[in-house]
Formats: sequence, structure tokens, C-alpha cells
Amino acid sequence: VQLVESGGGLVQPGGSLRLSCAGSGFTFSRYAMSWYRQAPGKERELVAGISSFGASTNYADSVKGRFTISRDNGQNTVYLQMNSLKPEDTAVYYCRAGTIYWGQGTQVTVSS
Repeated sequence: VQLVESGGGLVQPGGSLRLSCAGSGFTFSRYAMSWYRQAPGKERELVAGISSFGASTNYADSVKGRFTISRDNGQNTVYLQMNSLKPEDTAVYYCRAGTIYWGQGTQVTVSS
């Protein structure tokens, strides 16, 4: 099983990034997918989740209206579109499949 995140980087406040997470080695479409993040010195927190076929999504209050989670089961990929980024969004972002599998994380830094 592999989950590989990509798309992180350095962006100025107010900017946008799109994270991707490609899954392999399991039946992607059977799993709810989610994005978590962990900032230095803080606990890992849920950012957004999406049901197995994308009918249902949920978001942390801190990102509602700015982030959008989506998935493409044909490509075994889940996305996180992040707009209006703030310095407090700086963290390592992880994708998760169900409650079992984690990716290795991708760094997002929001700074001028």
C-alpha cells in the first residue's frame, strides 16, 4: 500500500496550492479519504474528508470556504485545493485512507 502526496511548497499569504495524493496497492474507491496536517509543536489535526464516492465532504472550521477536497477514483487520487492561504496553514499535510493508511506528508509553508 502506498499513498504519495505532492504539490506542497512555499506560497505567499493569499496564494493557492493544490495538493494531490495518489494511492496504490488497495481498492481506492472503497475508502473514505482525508487530509490531515501537523504544524511544529502541535498535534495532527483533520483538515478535510471525503466519502468513498465523493458524495459527502467535511471540513475543519478553520479551512471552511477556503479549502476544497475532491477525488478521482479513476485516477486513484484525492486532491486538496487550498485558496486564500494564511501563515497559520503552514504545516506538513498528510493524506489518509480510511483509518489505516497514511502518506509520508508534504510540506506547505505560507510566508512572505
